[in-house]
Amino acid sequence: MPKLAANLSMLFTELPFIERFNAAANFGFKGVEYLFPYAFDANELKAELDRNHLMQVLFNLPAGDWDAGDRGIAADPARVDEFRAGVALAIEYANVLDCEQVNCLAGIVPSGVSQEQAEETLVENLKFANAQLEKAGIRLVVEAINTRDIPGFALTNTKQALGICDAVGSDNLSLQYDIYHMQIMEGDIAPTLSSTLDRIGHVQLADNPGRHEPGTGELNYHFLFSHLDSIGYEGWVGCEYKPATTTEEGMKWLQTYGQNEE
Repeated sequence: MPKLAANLSMLFTELPFIERFNAAANFGFKGVEYLFPYAFDANELKAELDRNHLMQVLFNLPAGDWDAGDRGIAADPARVDEFRAGVALAIEYANVLDCEQVNCLAGIVPSGVSQEQAEETLVENLKFANAQLEKAGIRLVVEAINTRDIPGFALTNTKQALGICDAVGSDNLSLQYDIYHMQIMEGDIAPTLSSTLDRIGHVQLADNPGRHEPGTGELNYHFLFSHLDSIGYEGWVGCEYKPATTTEEGMKWLQTYGQNEE
């Protein structure tokens, strides 16, 4: 069974954010991830990690105004300075939280910007971010997202994402492979995991349709978990799903598939 990290932005939302660390630990998780730490004091978050014996596995670079509809700014030519400032902030948080990996959300292609311009901007921003993060001993991942949930997103499939990584040209940059997003965009999950294993730095999961917990949709997670083990994936799998009912009720899948014991 792969190492499972609870995504605290989507799980245990019945509780205030700070209380979700303890809830995750009580269900046997050893690692956590979430969208952003920046609304909280880094030392407060670190205290919760330590108190609950949790590892901070991942969070995202600042991605603009999320509540206003931003889903990343890395592909926006008009917001390069804002992106670069966000990299510095992410490093500050990662250092306090002992987080060794952060994700970059490319964002929606802005009106009036071509796909080619967006990708050129994304590559240059990733080059900058990667250089700064690598100096700080932090790995960078970048994620493709489906266009049903986020229409107009700049990065939408594995081939494109790997091409962007190739253009950046650094072993410190790899792919965050989200099973849910890629099931929608391209399918063929197991062969893609096998063929790109050495390019994947992080995996996330949810079932489809609905983006709920494993066992609620069309994906065979018994097979996929065994497959990840068989191909030698040693990283974390982030549980980035929306519980179909309550988080606690949905956690029954951990017993069904074999609870994380790493």
